[in-house]
Amino acid sequence: MKSHVKSLLALLAAAAMATPLAANESQPAAKADPVKGQAISTQVCGACHTADGSRGSPAYPILQGQHPEYLVKQLTEFKAGKRDNAIMKGFASALGDEDMKNVAAFYSSKQAKPGAAKNKDLVVLGEKIYRGGIADRKVPACAGCHSPTGAGIPAQYPRLSGQHADYTTAQLTAFRDGVRKNSGVMTGVAAKMNDREIKAVADYIAGLH
Repeated sequence: MKSHVKSLLALLAAAAMATPLAANESQPAAKADPVKGQAISTQVCGACHTADGSRGSPAYPILQGQHPEYLVKQLTEFKAGKRDNAIMKGFASALGDEDMKNVAAFYSSKQAKPGAAKNKDLVVLGEKIYRGGIADRKVPACAGCHSPTGAGIPAQYPRLSGQHADYTTAQLTAFRDGVRKNSGVMTGVAAKMNDREIKAVADYIAGLH
């Protein structure tokens, strides 16, 4: 009898918990909160990306001004292992969906600081590829997806302007070599580029605004 009562109580408790959830299903999702996102940035992300996602180490991406949808997508894919990075998987795994949206909202609310190209010999080639692609290898112009100013297209393509050249070079190389696998489009594009072209585009992007 006691086991029967316990089972019934467990079923009633489960039903009570399920009722509010069902009632909330019709309600709109909570709006992202940049203030909560700032707390996450300070406590979790700041060591590598700085507290506000600004121009920290060239090995890590600048997050200021990035589209929130893109940031959430990347965090989700780090967490799921679709984008392979042991460090980011550890951090992303500690974040829930709401946390990701909040921290993305915080970074996207910041004004990205401008960068600068460093290699005058390569920047001309980089501009040519960014704006016109490489016709003989059917490499499309970067501007087609990321816009002529590098602003990107929200929810589809990330903002690139001002990004660290070292980071952009590393990501393009990873796409080309099959190390980064979470964008079939970028894998196809980078596969047709050599080291010099990748560095040239990355340097041009660093000074783009």
